[in-house]
Amino acid sequence: QVQLVESGGGLVQAGASLRLSCAASGRTENMNIAAWFRQAPGKERELIGAVTWSTENTWYADSVKGRFAISRDNAKNTMYLQMNSLKREDTAVYYCAARKSWGPVSGAYDYWGQGTQVTVSS
Repeated sequence: QVQLVESGGGLVQAGASLRLSCAASGRTENMNIAAWFRQAPGKERELIGAVTWSTENTWYADSVKGRFAISRDNAKNTMYLQMNSLKREDTAVYYCAARKSWGPVSGAYDYWGQGTQVTVSS
């Protein structure tokens, strides 16, 4: 099992930056792909980015490409989501997730964090 804990959410103004963290513990060798999702009120959960843990290759949804960046620190078993130029529409609960299987980043994830709220005000 892998346990994931997000942190770093909060209330910021539009245009500001925020960095989320996702700390992993447990059987972290089961993490080959890790991802960030978000879910806004009344909307479906959205995959916004993913990273391959070993090579740090990244993928981003068009909605965040060029503004958000994923990185990971192997030594700390932590993944980050740097969010720049935040917009009101970025307001959501942000979740990190991970899985052992390879394949498309849109596939199912085995491990999930509890989520952290990000609210962007105008």
